Amino acid sequence: MFCTKCGSLAPEGARFCRTCGQPLEAPAGAAAEAALVAAPVPRAGPVPAATAAGPEFAAPPVAAHISPLGAVALASPLPAPYAGFWLRLVAYLIDSAIVTVAFGAIIAMVMATVGLRFFRGFTPQLYERPVNPLFPAALLGTILVLLPITIAVTWIYFAALESSAHQATLGKMALGLLVTDQQGQRVSFGRASGRFFAKIITGLIPFFIGYIMAGFTEKKQALHDMIAGCLVLKKI
Repeated sequence: MFCTKCGSLAPEGARFCRTCGQPLEAPAGAAAEAALVAAPVPRAGPVPAATAAGPEFAAPPVAAHISPLGAVALASPLPAPYAGFWLRLVAYLIDSAIVTVAFGAIIAMVMATVGLRFFRGFTPQLYERPVNPLFPAALLGTILVLLPITIAVTWIYFAALESSAHQATLGKMALGLLVTDQQGQRVSFGRASGRFFAKIITGLIPFFIGYIMAGFTEKKQALHDMIAGCLVLKKI
């Protein structure tokens, strides 16, 4: 290395000229090599995305991935195909027969408890003129007692079984049907109850069109299925 002022030869690594005291400048290559040697060696470990790629290329937040993942989950195939109208009709007839037999058993127990003489006492009053006013009152009272019991028992039967691990009433189990939500998952008791009471609206439509909709809608849904957000599927 030579001094740029006086031209004297200086040893390698010297910072000042021994002859004139002029500060010496290291060559560009030597300076770069010295900078590399002096730089600290990074420890092994994960490199943050913002440091490695810059702020503009940092990984997006997790929330940005929620929507795409949710869309994929909704697009996943259902565990079984949709059940058709006729299968559902047969299952309903089976359930109706089961509920009717259950009510017959309840009435038989009531009659056995109260006694047949109580009911026979009202028979002659049908032919009395004028009709005994106690008979209409007793008949109305019987209806007012049996009607809420009928609704409650039927509701518990359908809602409890359709929200159970079986996801089906006895009639649907016999035909391999399942009641699910729109994603093919098990429904809650509240949703199953909403589906049951939505049948009141379905029954108000003339000519049973609300039920017949299960034969021609895209997802084979009756009106009460659409209201409650449910599907009826057929096990494969």
